[in-house]
Amino acid sequence: MVIVQIFGLILAIMAVIGMFIAFIPLLGWLNWFNIPFAIIGLTLNAIFLMMSGNGDTIAIVALTLCIVVIFFGIFRLILGAGVI
Repeated sequence: MVIVQIFGLILAIMAVIGMFIAFIPLLGWLNWFNIPFAIIGLTLNAIFLMMSGNGDTIAIVALTLCIVVIFFGIFRLILGAGVI
């Protein structure tokens, strides 16, 4: 089960890196790929938390990172007129 936690954390960290790259001007379109990637990480971490039954900190951190990436990605798309 630790491997699933680490994989979920790696997905969350990669989504955060993608979010920072997407904040560069003219690269906001990257959020169209980054948000679904973060949703996959969010789903994986949520399933793991439901299956484990206890509050594993790695999965909670990864879940929080994915939520933050989704929020800021949508905010950046709205700000850059990627979503009207």
